[in-house]
Amino acid sequence: MTFTSETLPADHNASIRQMKQALRAQIGDVQSVFNHLSQQIAARVTEIKALQARGESVWPQIPYADVAQGRVSDAQRALIKQRGCVVIKGHFPRDRALGWDRAMLDYLDANHFDDRYKGPGDSFFGTLEASRPEIYPIYWSQAQMQARQSNEMAAVQSFLNRLWRFESQGRQWFDPDVSVIYPDRIRRRPPGTTSKGLGAHTDSGALERWLLPAYQRVFANVFNGKLEEYDPWDAAHRTEVEEYTVDNTTKCSVFRTFQGWTALSDMIPEQGLLHVVPIPEAMAYILLRPLLDDVPEEELCGVAPGRVLPVSEKWHPLLIEALSSIPALDAGDSVWWHCDVIHSVAPVENQQGWGNVMYIPAAPLCEKNLAYARKVKVALEQGVSPGDFPRENYESDWTGRFTLDDLNPHGKRALGIDV
Repeated sequence: MTFTSETLPADHNASIRQMKQALRAQIGDVQSVFNHLSQQIAARVTEIKALQARGESVWPQIPYADVAQGRVSDAQRALIKQRGCVVIKGHFPRDRALGWDRAMLDYLDANHFDDRYKGPGDSFFGTLEASRPEIYPIYWSQAQMQARQSNEMAAVQSFLNRLWRFESQGRQWFDPDVSVIYPDRIRRRPPGTTSKGLGAHTDSGALERWLLPAYQRVFANVFNGKLEEYDPWDAAHRTEVEEYTVDNTTKCSVFRTFQGWTALSDMIPEQGLLHVVPIPEAMAYILLRPLLDDVPEEELCGVAPGRVLPVSEKWHPLLIEALSSIPALDAGDSVWWHCDVIHSVAPVENQQGWGNVMYIPAAPLCEKNLAYARKVKVALEQGVSPGDFPRENYESDWTGRFTLDDLNPHGKRALGIDV
């Protein structure tokens, strides 16, 4: 299979109108189906708010040692699947994570990043007034690549991938035990930061979730109104989705079972932390909501080309009620959330403590992901920005950059290099 960029329909408003007409005819009584779904989600929201009221973490927390030694119970796995998110405690030793954080800063300083930085390369994270950014367009530091190709990362990614149903409809959709390297940026947020945060949203496609044939197959049971048969953990057809290419926007060319990041500093509650709506099935709510009568025919509840899929108080008040913060973290912990899960970053004023992370997802080996991994290998060789990100290319002549010679067997397999 050859993976090529999808082209946004020239008249996507007409496509939205046609799609809505077809889905309403297919589902029948959309309002009744939506009401039943809302009742189920409301029960989950009530449960989540009760946990929050008792001061308990909504996020499951699993020690890395239990993952590495195969001691995670069926009940723990079921809870992760119910919530769609998990914290891996002690994924890396705290001292190693703090050392990576220091090494990142040394790497930036040794290559005079402050003198060369030109500002944000895309509009996703807005504008920043500080001389240094919050999101750094850096991909090839030793620290990032050591984490990506580590034994610890491979073990956790395999564990997470295996929560999915990766064999169905007579096919194996991905290899759960190998994840490709998907190089992403880093965040370094210093004490004293004031940030507006990021509003609630999902990634991995917005318009695409309604208009692409592959996504229509992924969500067939939602679009048929057979919600009792919808399984957000079934990988069928997920690996066939390609996002639309829109100029000057960041996209994702791989299928991620989980988005994730690794903490390089301790994280204090109420300090601009990641929140999620810990209900993977909430995607069905998002997909059906635009089909109701109170939404204009060309409207998808705020969805726009080239932007993430927004979740708002206006259109999705029930879901917003369930936004739940990660617990306090130690440097070296990692956090993970299902690719459909709604997430946001809370605003903060005069942040206390650092907020530093490396973005590393779980992207299991499949044809689609391997095609991108081979492009990543070329970008690593040249020290340039990976294909899904703006062409900033800061590291092409940097000293201390990770190279192909530094790859271990995990790293080679993750980039499609025969070992």
